[in-house]
Amino acid sequence: MDRHTDALTLRVDDMTCGHCAGTIKKAIEAGLPGTTVEADPASKLVSIRGSTDLTLIKALVTEAGYTPTNA
Repeated sequence: MDRHTDALTLRVDDMTCGHCAGTIKKAIEAGLPGTTVEADPASKLVSIRGSTDLTLIKALVTEAGYTPTNA
């Protein structure tokens, strides 16, 4: 079970640095106001709280230029 039971988690293998993480965080938070996003380039994981719309979240990450997969 995911340790963030109230969060959706995605894996983004091409998130390699803090800049990438910031870009992904901004893209999701801009597209889904009210969400909080934690992006960790070391683990390649992005945790999203405040939305359960996985399809839209993946689309926002893809539009930002990254490749999301299920964690």
